[in-house]
Amino acid sequence: MARRKKIYEGKAKILYEGPEPGTLVQYFKDDATAYNAQKHDVIEGKGVLNNRLSEFFMQGLHQIGVPTHFIRRINMREQLIRSVEMIPLEVVVRNIAAGSLSERLGIDEGEPLPRPIVEFYYKDDKLGDPLVTEEHIAAFGWASQQDLDDMVALALRVNDFLSGCMMGAGIRLVDFKIEIGRVWDGDYQRLIVADEISPDSCRLWDMDTGKKLDKDVFRRDLGNLADAYTEVARRLGVLPANATHLTKPTLIN
Repeated sequence: MARRKKIYEGKAKILYEGPEPGTLVQYFKDDATAYNAQKHDVIEGKGVLNNRLSEFFMQGLHQIGVPTHFIRRINMREQLIRSVEMIPLEVVVRNIAAGSLSERLGIDEGEPLPRPIVEFYYKDDKLGDPLVTEEHIAAFGWASQQDLDDMVALALRVNDFLSGCMMGAGIRLVDFKIEIGRVWDGDYQRLIVADEISPDSCRLWDMDTGKKLDKDVFRRDLGNLADAYTEVARRLGVLPANATHLTKPTLIN
């Protein structure tokens, strides 16, 4: 597909004008960032893996009736997606204590939570994406109460789906982040899952060893990030069992 006008560039993806009205092309970069981009590196093959893994999860959600912006994969690094009006919030679902939750509440990392906890973070890199309450969201008009109810319901359905996928692959879904956008069908508005779902946006631990298979490998200097993501893709059947990150470009074409 011919390269089109750049619409937006973020830390891990670029959005280009799509071939038809109401569409965009989402390009996955090899950049890895952590701590609000204070730590940065380029990991060869990371974008290719995230493209395929996000395609896998978005297609799976579609099959169980969860609407997403995904239309189809174009090539190794690009997807055709539906253009949506993004809600300026990150929706985080936590199943096990880790990361900022452990730091904020003094809960040991790895402690199972009594039930999945849904949190909202305001998307603003300059502010470090702060945690916000439903009261903040309603007061500042980022989303209505109905939107919030729908977002929680969507997030919990995604949690059920991802938890099952990961459990079948011997992986524990610790937590994950999604973003949600609005689309209009005539006068009717609905919310759909947008952005991406990949090891960049999930915490994934091996069920037997506790080995980390997500971006914490990069955050905490625990090894090769592409190797970790490749292992996730192999376990889920997205890549052949003998794939290595050095051979990804030929295996994922």
